[in-house]
Amino acid sequence: MHQESDLPGVCPRRRRCIATVPGPARLPPAKAGPTYTPRVPRGTRERRGNARARPRDRTIEEPYVRVVVAPDKFAGTLSAREAAEAVARGWRRARPDDELALIPTADGGEGTLDVVADAVSGVRVHEAEVVDATGHARTARWVALPSGPALVEGAEACGLAHVSPEHRDPRWATSYGVGQLIRTATDSGVTRIVVTLGGTATVDGGAGAVLALGHRLRRPDGNGVKVGALPLLDLATIEPAPALEVPVTAAVDVANPLLGPDGAVAVFAPQKGASPEDLPRLEEALTRFADVVEGTLPGGPWREVPGAGAAGGLGFALAAFCDARLEGGAAAVAALTGLDRALDHADVVVTGEGRLDAQTRHSKAPGWVRDRAHAAGARALAIAGQILEDAGAAFDDAADLGPHGFERAAELVAERAAELAGRLP
Repeated sequence: MHQESDLPGVCPRRRRCIATVPGPARLPPAKAGPTYTPRVPRGTRERRGNARARPRDRTIEEPYVRVVVAPDKFAGTLSAREAAEAVARGWRRARPDDELALIPTADGGEGTLDVVADAVSGVRVHEAEVVDATGHARTARWVALPSGPALVEGAEACGLAHVSPEHRDPRWATSYGVGQLIRTATDSGVTRIVVTLGGTATVDGGAGAVLALGHRLRRPDGNGVKVGALPLLDLATIEPAPALEVPVTAAVDVANPLLGPDGAVAVFAPQKGASPEDLPRLEEALTRFADVVEGTLPGGPWREVPGAGAAGGLGFALAAFCDARLEGGAAAVAALTGLDRALDHADVVVTGEGRLDAQTRHSKAPGWVRDRAHAAGARALAIAGQILEDAGAAFDDAADLGPHGFERAAELVAERAAELAGRLP
């Protein structure tokens, strides 16, 4: 746990205020001396209670500002923590007296567990033996937070990154290991479970996880359905197990439904190794699964719920079998790390990831951070390896790393942060 910044050029008077905030993260209150006094422009309502001014209505008069640095990972180059530290180095060069809080974030994809474990003081990291997407043994982690919840990262058990390209086959890949992690966390006595659904190798509708939680999926002859997606074509009946004793939140990084042209098969199966010839059969298998589930369990239908298609349909299974609430991954992670509270006290927020594109607005961490910053009346800045189309226009300022982003990512992130800081009004 860092008690003070080791960044060069820190004004000693402010050194204690610059931290990689552990535990429930929050920015320190303003101290005596320069005070935070936002000017309310003529014609703009004064902020009261939960009312929040728009960012361009907010004028900062003191010589320093409160900056929250909240990037996601830059895939293939920088972890979220490394990206945040690079931003801080660059920002400090241009504005050495600003107060910085480094709170890396994630949207529920691979690496979310590391972000939360790094940000929250007192977490306990546990390990469990599970099966991976191909059915082989794997040691996977989950974390228990001191406030009571557990975080289970789906990609820890059946992540696409753990399967070599030549062995990726979503026809037979299973989410069984995710169910094993959920059961392990439940048995440990946690108060609720947050399951992140990004980055998996599966398109089995979450059927593997359902089996690991004790539910029985039967064929017409009464025998059990095997794990994988294609065996679901033979599903006839379901024998539900007792409900979990703790509430479950599914943190999704996409809003896709289970089926159809925007569903788990059409959009994500090709990324996981499915051939064009595989797609119709996979869609048929998930349709069969949805028909039997929704015809057996009360509370549905769930196939059209935004996020039902996340993690190859695991969002659907958790909603149906665990009564899970599907929530945007970025919001769920921000609530666990304290980023959500910290943004209420920020003047400027710097976020980013490897690529800003059309999906950034809808489901990715930088889009959520931007919207949340604007709602709090803060400026939202972004740094990305690439900025496609007009994805940067939604931010108050944005910069990409250029053609050498992969080779010099940390150096270029720091340079862009210094440029953004220098352009701050």
